[in-house]
Amino acid sequence: MSPAPQDRWVFHRGEFVRASRAGLGPGTQALHYGTGVFEGIRAYAAHDGGDSLLFKAREHYTRLHASCRLLRLNLPHTVDELIDITRELIRRNDLTGDTYIRPLVYKLALEPGTPFGVRLSGVSTAVTVLALPMGDYSRAEGIRCGISSWRRVPDSALPARAKITGAYANNALAVDEATAAGYDEAILLDQRGAVAEASTANVFVVHAGKVATPGPDADILPGLTRAAVIRILADEAALTVAERTVQRSELLTADEVFLTGTGCQIVPVVEIDGRPVGDGTPGPLTTLVREVYQRAVRGADPRYRHWNTPVGLTDPTTDRSSAPA
Repeated sequence: MSPAPQDRWVFHRGEFVRASRAGLGPGTQALHYGTGVFEGIRAYAAHDGGDSLLFKAREHYTRLHASCRLLRLNLPHTVDELIDITRELIRRNDLTGDTYIRPLVYKLALEPGTPFGVRLSGVSTAVTVLALPMGDYSRAEGIRCGISSWRRVPDSALPARAKITGAYANNALAVDEATAAGYDEAILLDQRGAVAEASTANVFVVHAGKVATPGPDADILPGLTRAAVIRILADEAALTVAERTVQRSELLTADEVFLTGTGCQIVPVVEIDGRPVGDGTPGPLTTLVREVYQRAVRGADPRYRHWNTPVGLTDPTTDRSSAPA
């Protein structure tokens, strides 16, 4: 059993502490202005047991550093240090099953001499990393999506290529609209009216054996799961995914539609705006990608083992009895 939420270890402002001790003051700048960035990373129980595998940890933390540069956040830890922090956090919390890791870097407080106001310079930075159990919450039978009336925020206003905390209000509005209408998920269009992405996932469409996904010019986050799926389709089906403009009408005429993301992994879309996708069941390419992806993230496919970083659950660690409690 993993610790109760308040008893879990978190990495907070340079040290490992219990979650109940990881407080933030009411003046925390990121709470007021959304000036923070984050990543979502999964770790999976290895197929042969005994260890846990971080999926694309290096790529996630490299992207986190890039997001920090955009918001002038001073991230004091290297990619390797962040990976080590994450591994230790999983071990401290005895998370031997599937796990979700959330690193968060955010503006903390105005530095001496900095006048009050919304700004990026002259504001200190804090880092928090948490980990919690998370299994597969996606539905193998597929989900129902609605096309949102809310448009994706354009790159010229708030870049989607960085996972900026404040930007996710856009996603929340879209999801709220979709769920209020009885759907499971929202698909957002960009300012041109073309397909952008789902609330926290990239979109793939399949038609007549060809696969397409919106390109980086569609105000998307070019997801790491998205990149893995493009590779899997090339290896397993000899398909080259077209990264291009995807029109809204293509969603309604596709043979298959599926979403990809760290959280949802690979999820079939079987209905959009009340219309069935294909025959209304998960299609063969979607099913293939789901199966290969699950083998890959658990280290069962040697072609993709370079995507995984072992946690080292059996490695000796520091004496935790003397750690901050």
